[in-house]
Amino acid sequence: MKKVAIYGQSYTITAEKEIQILLTCLEKHNTEVFFESSFHKLLQENNSLNGSYSVFSDFKDLTDDFECMFTIGGDGTILRAVTYIRNLNIPVMGINTGRLGFLATVQKDQIVEAIEQLANKEYRIQERTLLEIETSPKTHEFSELNFALNEVTIARRNTTSMIGVRTYLNNEYLTNYWADGLIIATPTGSTGYSLSCDGPVILPNANNFVITPIAPHNLNARPMVIPDNTSIELEVSAREKDFLISLDSRITTVSQETKVKIKKASFTIKSIQLNKQSYLKTLRSKLLWGEDTRNESI
Repeated sequence: MKKVAIYGQSYTITAEKEIQILLTCLEKHNTEVFFESSFHKLLQENNSLNGSYSVFSDFKDLTDDFECMFTIGGDGTILRAVTYIRNLNIPVMGINTGRLGFLATVQKDQIVEAIEQLANKEYRIQERTLLEIETSPKTHEFSELNFALNEVTIARRNTTSMIGVRTYLNNEYLTNYWADGLIIATPTGSTGYSLSCDGPVILPNANNFVITPIAPHNLNARPMVIPDNTSIELEVSAREKDFLISLDSRITTVSQETKVKIKKASFTIKSIQLNKQSYLKTLRSKLLWGEDTRNESI
């Protein structure tokens, strides 16, 4: 590996030991390391770095000759890292220092082994689909970062009243969801917010999206799996003049007159899957599938 980037939370350090292990492994392979600038500053302030490193602070500072971006944190850290990677096709490997870790699959005690496998090309690339939105009138906050790896969410704002979300698929009317909101999730996002709202788990390589209502008042409204080449249009009606749109962790308020169009993004995110890892193993370990408390001693 000649050149890699490292991204972590810029407001806290809880993984100094893991960072040092990672840097030692990369140094062994004569790898040039670039830190995200805010994270680098935090590490310097805490005297967590022994050497000097290059930094990046924007999407424009990165190029497609980076062989990997390592993230230090949880799945939310990867979602933020995606805003730097965008369409550069830089593969991502997440080192999990957070909680659940569906995307950040390398555990703290697996760093050395993971770097060796990476250096020996003992991995495969898993392409993950993103969503892209367009609003009318245009929303400044999403003019550049108009994509989401997990989900696009429409939600009520500053009210206990439900909102109505008129939904069209390929220009054909589907229904008006009366609910707290509506989630449009990718296969990656199917294990996130959508799952907590009773949405299905979708395998990462499935060519689908899922529409999941949030606390729907129509009791027969259920999550719906659709092909990922479907064009989705949403119109909101509510007592409040505004509603919320979120793209992963980025959120903004828009007027009720705003129409939202959602489709499959023109690029994918490349996730590194080590040969000893599998998505089904991750499901079993993270969701505790197969666990039975009846087997526990009393």
